[in-house]
Amino acid sequence: QVQLVESGGGLVQAGGSLRLSCAASGRTFSTYVMGWFRQAPGKEREFVSGITWSGGSTYYADSVKGRFTISRDHAKNTVYLQMNSLRPEDTAVYYCAADKPLAAQINTHEWNYDYWGQGTQVTVSS
Repeated sequence: QVQLVESGGGLVQAGGSLRLSCAASGRTFSTYVMGWFRQAPGKEREFVSGITWSGGSTYYADSVKGRFTISRDHAKNTVYLQMNSLRPEDTAVYYCAADKPLAAQINTHEWNYDYWGQGTQVTVSS
C-alpha cells in the first residue's frame, strides 16, 4: 500500500516556476515507477512525466519537454516535478501516481497506475 500527498501548487505568472512534491509512504516506494498527471477544467486527465523506480530514466509529454524536470529522492520517499517557463495552458490540478512495483517501463496511461494523490492546483496567469 502506498499513500501519496502532493504539495507545492499555487498561483504563478506566465514564465515563472514552481516545484511540486509528492511525498510517499510505504517501505517499497523505491520500487515504484512514478508519474505526474494533470487535469484541466473540462478536459481529461493527461500524462505529464514519469520516472523509473531507479530514477535512471524519465519521460515527458511533448507539451512539457524542455520545461519540466522530474526527479526522485529515495531517502526522502519523495518525487518532484520542477516546472519552469510556465504557461497559462499548464493550469490544471496536478496528480502524482504510483505504478506497480518494479514496472518494466514508464506507462503514460492512467489506468496503469494503482495509487494516486489528492492533487494540487497549479494556476498560471497571463
